[in-house]
Amino acid sequence: MQKDKFSRIISFLLGASSAIVFFGALITFRSFLSLGLPIAIFLTFGYIFVTLFMILALDSFSTNKQKLQEMKKQTKLLEELFQEKDEKIIDA
Repeated sequence: MQKDKFSRIISFLLGASSAIVFFGALITFRSFLSLGLPIAIFLTFGYIFVTLFMILALDSFSTNKQKLQEMKKQTKLLEELFQEKDEKIIDA
């Protein structure tokens, strides 16, 4: 089954997210270490919190897209069932 561009991008970002969090936290910590250790640690945790929230948002986008596709399939099946039921009523 071939994935669309949206799914490929989301899969790539979810796969690369751990590296983004790790290296981003390292860069954030080293950048703000000159201002003091407590500030650097606080800002690093803030960065980690924000990036994990973004990863959660990416995951929810993927989940909602899958949910939408399943709902479309179910709607199509229900429409077919209703058409069959209407045909049986008309034939009777």
